[in-house]
Amino acid sequence: MQDILLHTLPSFLLVLGIVVFVHEWGHYIVAKMCGVKIESFSLGFGPEIAGFTDKSGTRWRFSLLPLGGYVKMFGDADPSSRPDEKVYAMTEIEKKQAFFHKSVGQRAAIVAAGPAINFLFTFIVFIGLFTTQGQPFTPPRIGEVVAESPAAMAGIEKGDVFMKIGAVEITRFEDIRREISTSRGEPMQVLLERGGSQLEKTIVPKLAEMKDRFGAVHQVGQIGVRAESGNMTYRKLEFIPAIGASVTEMGSMVSTTLKAIGQIIVGTRGTEELGGPLRIAEMSGKIGKEGIVPLIWFMAVISLSLGLFNLFPIPLLDGGHLFFYAVEAIKGGPVHESIMEFTSKVGFFFIISMMLFFTWNDLNQLQIVSYVKGLFS
Repeated sequence: MQDILLHTLPSFLLVLGIVVFVHEWGHYIVAKMCGVKIESFSLGFGPEIAGFTDKSGTRWRFSLLPLGGYVKMFGDADPSSRPDEKVYAMTEIEKKQAFFHKSVGQRAAIVAAGPAINFLFTFIVFIGLFTTQGQPFTPPRIGEVVAESPAAMAGIEKGDVFMKIGAVEITRFEDIRREISTSRGEPMQVLLERGGSQLEKTIVPKLAEMKDRFGAVHQVGQIGVRAESGNMTYRKLEFIPAIGASVTEMGSMVSTTLKAIGQIIVGTRGTEELGGPLRIAEMSGKIGKEGIVPLIWFMAVISLSLGLFNLFPIPLLDGGHLFFYAVEAIKGGPVHESIMEFTSKVGFFFIISMMLFFTWNDLNQLQIVSYVKGLFS
């Protein structure tokens, strides 16, 4: 309990609070630029714990459940941006301040600003870390090939340098780990450099269970190679190279995430790796003990994940709103209200189901379910 109060809870609230604030601030600032009146800006859901009202009439709130946040705009019936019945009987002055009466382009910009600012936040943090702390770098040269491993069977030897995996350029050993780990056992073409010459090999990674440093079990692809020992360094980058490295790092994270989700959908990857607030809380606490720099890195990764998740075309999420705005722009008029109401209910059910499923996974991964079962056996 002491560890939870001293490390886990403060780190979790700091990480989630900043990431959610950044996301909602994106909606807020673009809405203000478009002339929309903001009624409330809340960190968390449920009853208000503390807050204040600024000169423009916006209520800034800290709410009881710290699992998200929202910006409620003038004309919204609730935080999900469902229009209030009053929007149809507004005066011209009121319409100029209402989100509902803004053009489809303005509404799309306001909604897209949340995920966009999450990506921008991650981008800025990565640049800051790469220029001040350095980027992890291990040369992609093989220091050891495990006997009878996929790499050994493919003819890969100690001293080989990875240049490409498929169409992906390899510049660090960390790139090899990333590309191989998401494989589900499908053959992969690799380009190697050996003794000044280039050669191609086909390798079939094997699936293996691996525990991460937080105790969570993952199924990952492995080929049985290790880097040369003692070569891992942190390379500080100049500003311009740091921009490129940040874009590459973010692109790799998005690509890996989408690839993993696709594998879950088609059934080649299990769902046990999906986590929710409890897993984030546990990881925040453990990373928080390692220092502020690892915690900032983790915060940037969570921000990227939040931005990406919100772009999925699921009703009630930003991506769902953007999908309907795209339909509205194409057809020249808003989607019928009955369709919007029905999809909102479906989206609400889907999101609640996902949260329950993520929480169940968290309870299993954190071995809370086994502990409770043990109390009654």
